[in-house]
Order: sequence, then C-alpha cells, then structure tokens
Amino acid sequence: MQALYGQILLGLINGAYYALLSLGLSVIFGLLKIVNFAHGVFFMLGALLSSLLLDQLGIGYWWSLLFVPPLLGLCGMALQITLLRPLQELDHLYGLLATFGFALIVQGLTQIAFGSAGLPYAIPQSLQGGQNLGFMILPNYRTWVILVSLALSVAIYLLVERTSLGALLRASTENADRARSFGINVSGLVTLSYGLGVGLAAFAGVLAAPMLQVRPLMGADLMIVVFAVVVIGGMGSILGSIVTGFSLGMIEGLTRYIYPEASNTIVFVLMALVLAIRPNGLFGKVDP
Repeated sequence: MQALYGQILLGLINGAYYALLSLGLSVIFGLLKIVNFAHGVFFMLGALLSSLLLDQLGIGYWWSLLFVPPLLGLCGMALQITLLRPLQELDHLYGLLATFGFALIVQGLTQIAFGSAGLPYAIPQSLQGGQNLGFMILPNYRTWVILVSLALSVAIYLLVERTSLGALLRASTENADRARSFGINVSGLVTLSYGLGVGLAAFAGVLAAPMLQVRPLMGADLMIVVFAVVVIGGMGSILGSIVTGFSLGMIEGLTRYIYPEASNTIVFVLMALVLAIRPNGLFGKVDP
C-alpha cells in the first residue's frame, strides 16, 4: 500500500505541474488562438534562473518564487509584442511556427551555455522533512507544491470567470472587433494574457527546480504531456485545464502502480478516446 500511496502522491505532483502549464497555455490560446510552443522554454527558464540566482547571487527559493515569474512574464510580453503581434493578421500557423523556432533557439543556447547535465537545486530548509501519516511519510515540499498549485489554479479561474478583467478578456476572445468598438484595448489584453500565461509557466518551473534536474530540455519533455492535457480538457478552457491536469496526473500515477508499462502512454490513449467521442474536449465549447 505504501507503493500505491507513493504513486498517487507522485501523480498529484505531476498533476500540479500539468495544471499550471496547461492553464497558461489555455490563457494564451484563448486570445491568440495559437498553441504556444515556447511555453516549455519558459518553464525551463523559471527553474534555470532560480538555480542561477541561488548559485551566483545567493538569492534563495522564496525570493525566486516571488520575482522570477513576473520577470519572465515581462519577457513573454516583450516576445508577444516583437514576434507575435506582427503575425497576428496572418494564419495562426505562423505564430505556432514562430514560437517553435524561438523554443529551439533558447534550448540550443542554454545547452551551449550550461550543458545537457542537470543542475541541482536544494529544497528550502523551511520545507524539508515530512509528516508521518502512519501509512506513509508525506514530504513537506510535495505537499506545498500541490497546495500552492491548486490555490493558484483556483485564483486564475476566479480571475477569468468572476472579475471585470476576466469579462473583458472573454469579450475580446469571442469578438475582438466588437470589443474594440466599445473602447477595449484588445492588443493590451492580448499582451497581458500572454505575460500571465508565461508567468504561470515560470512559476511552475521554480516549483519544479528542487524536484527535477534543472536542464535545458526539462520543459520540452513535460510539454508533450501538457499539450495532451490541454486537448483533453478543451482548448482554451480554464476549468478544463485545472480538472484535467490534476486528474490525468492521478491516473498516470495509478497506472504506474497497476501496469507500469502503460504509464507513458495512458494520457495519449485517453486523448484519442476523448477526441473520438468529443472532438472539442471534455470542457471545450461545442460549435453550434
């Protein structure tokens, strides 16, 4: 049973990363209608920058968690203005290819600068250790990752679905021309949304740094599954990203316990089944 509980906990951890990353992708897709292939790069940069800040400047985990996501969010906004905004009148495929090329360039440069081997990052002292639940030891840091990811996911959902800013975002998504006629700064909202999505990816990267090897391809490896999560939940669906991210993490963990050989493919099998039954995803809008 300890092995089962351990895999469930690991599934929740992976689900937390899936939820945050797919949430950022959904926020970006909602306004730009492109799949952001640079998303995994910002996840990696969040982890890498926090590691460099600790090694070079002695800036610890909590300060990195506070400052790295906004900093990379601003970088994402600059990327949207300089690279994606000039392409917004063209087919969305151009934006997809542009972000894919940007991701390859950044991954190549980081491999040249830091190599392919992983960089260590210690768990902060305040979150070390664990709690003995009788049937298993629950590490404090893993508990923190799950709780903060869930809290942030709920906060983003409430921001988009229950606030006036969220109403403006949804209006700009559904009909950009009409939103502009009412004086809404659609371009500014698009840039802000892209920065928010990138900031979520960077936040997930800082969370992942003490648990994963900080290396140039860490984001690319994870994003393969995250894209499947977004498709299953429904492209652009905030609720779908949260529910599907955590759920698929759990399913993946249980599969590792029941039938380990299928753990790397179960997500894609579920994606194929969902697309066959409901092409718009579980929470995606059905076209009239």
